[in-house]
Amino acid sequence: MSDAHAARRTRLRERCQASGSATALVTRPANVRYLTGAAPRGAVLLLGATEDVLLCGAPPRGDSSEGRPDDAVRVQLLAKPGGDPAVAAADLVTAAGAESLAVEEHHLTVARHRALRSVAPRLRLTDLGGAVEQLRVVKDEEEISCLRIGAEIADQALGELLESILVGRTERHLALELERRLVDHGADGPAFATSVATGPNSGRRGHLPTDRRVEEGDFLSVCLGAVYRGYRCEIGRTFVIGTSPADWQIELYDLVFAAQRAGRESLVPGAAYRAVDRAARHLLGSAGHSADLPALMGHGVGLEIDEDPQLAPAAMGKLDACVPVTVEPGVHLPGRGGVRIDDTLVVRPEADGGPELLTITTKELLAL
Repeated sequence: MSDAHAARRTRLRERCQASGSATALVTRPANVRYLTGAAPRGAVLLLGATEDVLLCGAPPRGDSSEGRPDDAVRVQLLAKPGGDPAVAAADLVTAAGAESLAVEEHHLTVARHRALRSVAPRLRLTDLGGAVEQLRVVKDEEEISCLRIGAEIADQALGELLESILVGRTERHLALELERRLVDHGADGPAFATSVATGPNSGRRGHLPTDRRVEEGDFLSVCLGAVYRGYRCEIGRTFVIGTSPADWQIELYDLVFAAQRAGRESLVPGAAYRAVDRAARHLLGSAGHSADLPALMGHGVGLEIDEDPQLAPAAMGKLDACVPVTVEPGVHLPGRGGVRIDDTLVVRPEADGGPELLTITTKELLAL
């Protein structure tokens, strides 16, 4: 992807120059990887007028979890261990005679900002803002391919778990087994902490696995994700354990399923972010669950598990083609149980078949 990384840096360089800055300092790890192909621990990218430098505290490993730097980027190691690559970058800029440097103010700590000021007091620091994040929203087909493989791994791990005996096992054990299966099938690791919630725990949004054991009649709500070559996807499913579902479980599941389908069907280029949220939220709210709903019905995924766009009631903006997002409505009834259905999809025009579903594990309400 060397050509792709170079093209991304060129687009960012053009934005910087248009705003009056010939150089930029990129410190957010996901942004560094997006622009160079790698994000060694603590590394920063100095985007120059003629040369781009990746400053690192140690030589890049080049493995799949860290990535491999683009050959066109010069890798420079710090002269002394324990130094700050961002400060070293400011030294380089000053030595080159630059007058200004665009920085990611939303990522820099106050202490780091002060350190930059101390080594380059005459350098004018401007705000790069979310320029790189904006470039990251629309994915190319190689990025989507990584997400697609990650989704296949997550589907495979979840499918294997569903074929095993679940009654009597703890939430914590099931979560650890899912994460092990992700790695066994080729993932760099889990995209986030795997959530397994059973029985009344499924009625708690954001539940972390405990030592509660799976019992017959429980809702089993699972949310997991895989990282593949740095790209993260997610899937969430809800099942019933060991017996036919109760009427209230069927009713709640059918409602969330209908809301999730409405959200998925609204994923078309040009659709407003808030319209996707509204499509799912309206069905759940009309059924009396307005107070039980999450703040948003979905979000973008990529090098981070939660990135733009945000599919929320007040979100501004419209979807483009080739934007991967989640659609993840859920209703959680405290003390009783809850349902969450979560897919990763890619926005595609109707001429190309509409939204591409990456996570394909069945959404039927299974009794396991």
